[in-house]
Amino acid sequence: MGRLTKEEVKAKVCAAIEAAQPKLRELAESIMAEPELGYKEVKTSAKVQAIFDELNIPYTNNHALTGVKGRLKGKQSNRTVAMIGELDAIICPRHPRADDLTGAAHCCGHNVQIANMFAVGMGLQAVMDELGGDVVLFAVPAEEMIEVDFRNKLREQGKIKYMGGKQQLIYEGAFDDIDMAMQMHVETAKTESGEMGLGTTSNGFIAKLIEYHGKVAHAAAAPHEGINALNAALMGVMGVNSIRETFKESDYFRFHPIINQGGTLVNCVPDYVQMESYVRASNIDAIVDGNKRVNRALTAGADAIGATCIIKDLPGYLPMRDNPDMNELLRNNSDTVFGEENVYERPHMTASTDMGDVSHIMPVIHPWVGCISGVLHSAEYEITVPDVAYIKTAQALAMTIVDLLYDEAKEAEHVLANFKPALTKESYIALMDSIEEA
Repeated sequence: MGRLTKEEVKAKVCAAIEAAQPKLRELAESIMAEPELGYKEVKTSAKVQAIFDELNIPYTNNHALTGVKGRLKGKQSNRTVAMIGELDAIICPRHPRADDLTGAAHCCGHNVQIANMFAVGMGLQAVMDELGGDVVLFAVPAEEMIEVDFRNKLREQGKIKYMGGKQQLIYEGAFDDIDMAMQMHVETAKTESGEMGLGTTSNGFIAKLIEYHGKVAHAAAAPHEGINALNAALMGVMGVNSIRETFKESDYFRFHPIINQGGTLVNCVPDYVQMESYVRASNIDAIVDGNKRVNRALTAGADAIGATCIIKDLPGYLPMRDNPDMNELLRNNSDTVFGEENVYERPHMTASTDMGDVSHIMPVIHPWVGCISGVLHSAEYEITVPDVAYIKTAQALAMTIVDLLYDEAKEAEHVLANFKPALTKESYIALMDSIEEA
């Protein structure tokens, strides 16, 4: 039997993805039913490993604590493309599917990502002999940068170096044998039939743990003897608000703190306050400069009343840089699956993802697929266009991998020839470490 044409390979892949739907949706539902937070995804990781076993795909585990990495071998292994799915949930106690104890819920759609990862793998499994490269199916932990205090303790215990899952994976060398990567993410549907939004750029950020230390006293009998750490924190936040107009709009600057601890007893002057925040912007220089100015304002709040401010800056995520050559391949395949009228290029995204870190080292794409109602991370989140979530997206991504690896991976070679990495693994680690040391 002769070699299949690229179009025949794509048709075979798309048919296999449709045939696998019952198993894939069962997996997505199982993960939805047992959501786990970052670096705690033990059950979810086990479910992924069970599917790898069932599909006879070799894999390694315990990457960044819970990550699982499978590999499909091509006829040649000229290049390697990774299809990524994220294991973790977000905290959203009000979501109807939230875990009663932890408040975790998959209203971020990461369970859909894992299903897409396997959909792509099951689609490609039967055609790998037609491809000139390998495909890595990579289930990764801890994309949502939450529970910063908990993750910082993991760092202090030596269990991780970085708080984001892909950051840790880069550090461990788990991306060293990968040439380019892709993943999808759900978003609110703009049409009833759903759509494919091609990713472009996003903000990055520095994560912050902020402590204010004052002096306890009775709030009614002797407030003059105390130093109110809560007032210091409020003044610090007001200080940041007072300089917001000085940040350039083109940098998409964001600062959005929460108070984790604001006092113990109402009749005691608060002597300890802990805050958590991000400083976000669209480029590294703006993040670093903005963070210095935010720290100055936060510290001034403490100075104003004689309190002490201690700020711990932790490496957050880098801005996203979707690869234009890979995006063009995805657009062509998405036009076929979604219809050209339902494929568009998204504007700059002011949120962040640790896929941005990967994008500074290798070509990546991170499309946003309209298939839900409600707002991401909200109690109203619900998948409303399941065929887009589980079939069409996987088909478009799998066909893009075929384009990259067919004909001895010539298209992948073209992408890499046009790509200039912003950072090497070594310079990336140096940058991350410099943020904490600054």
